[in-house]
Amino acid sequence: MGKVKTKKKDTFIDMTAMSDVTVLLITFFMLTANFIPLEPIQVITPASVMETKVPDYNLINILIDPKGKVYMNITNPAAKRDKIETLERMGAKYSITFTDKEKANFGEPTTFAAVPMGLMKQFLTVDVIEQKDFLREHDGGGIPTDSLNNQLAEWIKAAKAVNRDFQLSIKADQNTPYPLVRGVTSTLQDIKENRFSLVTQLRGMPEGF
Repeated sequence: MGKVKTKKKDTFIDMTAMSDVTVLLITFFMLTANFIPLEPIQVITPASVMETKVPDYNLINILIDPKGKVYMNITNPAAKRDKIETLERMGAKYSITFTDKEKANFGEPTTFAAVPMGLMKQFLTVDVIEQKDFLREHDGGGIPTDSLNNQLAEWIKAAKAVNRDFQLSIKADQNTPYPLVRGVTSTLQDIKENRFSLVTQLRGMPEGF
């Protein structure tokens, strides 16, 4: 007697629900992710075995390039408002009036305090995409930190006057000479800001530990 062959039927799986879940997950991660602002310079931080997370908000981030040029940005859920108010305080101190467009430009997450105050209005008329070109044309820019014109100290005092909860972090390139980094830390200590983080990249523990 011959074998009875069972007719195979195609199995249909409705993927509609899975597609809906995927879209919802992507939307969730897009809305909750913290995007790292583009920085005006590339800084390769030194390695360290210490693992301490730097806050993602309420943060004044100070960059130092290998030549010792200094840049500053503010990271905060209300960063746009806080950054604009900080700029207004700096404008009042240096007798500079900024337009609404210039203030809005500074309020962008990618816009750093990256030039001396004398160039700030000109810098803020440049589109965010073209800011790096502006800095190249002006020898890399940078905030003055010398003893006779320490604008970094004024920026930090203005930001802290806006929000006392701001914490400080210093992100220096691994090739930045220590005396240049020490100059920035001395500035912080001079204005009684003695608590700050040094940003490094994590490396493995040495053998034997």
